[in-house]
Amino acid sequence: MRRFDSAGGDLVVGVTVRATITSHERWGVMAEVVGHETMGASVDAGVIDSPSGSSRALPEEYPPVGAQVDAVVQEISRYHPPAWIRLTTRATDLRELRRPCGFCGRPTTLSPGGDGVTVDVRSSTGPGCASFDAHRSCLADRLDPDLGGDRARINAVGRD
Repeated sequence: MRRFDSAGGDLVVGVTVRATITSHERWGVMAEVVGHETMGASVDAGVIDSPSGSSRALPEEYPPVGAQVDAVVQEISRYHPPAWIRLTTRATDLRELRRPCGFCGRPTTLSPGGDGVTVDVRSSTGPGCASFDAHRSCLADRLDPDLGGDRARINAVGRD
């Protein structure tokens, strides 16, 4: 079985990357994440800062084609091929990416040092990956109390 869902396995939601803008589209921009050029990537106009104050960046406000920009991984879609990276370049997200917790619905911080994690769900029966974001505590609280080591590791992973 060929697993497309392992592409970009070293990328996680909330990490800052460098991306090269490859084209302008009416809905946003296409990009390549430096070091992950074989994966597709995009930035929706709604997550590009708009100097004009528009809720979505206007095409003339898009970063120029060929420019390298700082971006934050907002989502990695691995449910169907090809795997795809959705980025945000909003200044607020570059400082702190917050997303709703899949358990409680309240915002969790996925940026380094935050209280959130991304949970990937995979199966041995075939490729594809579903993901959701959660507070470490919400995830740990839903595990069987007899899994003490796993509960502790959830609160420690990435912090060692």
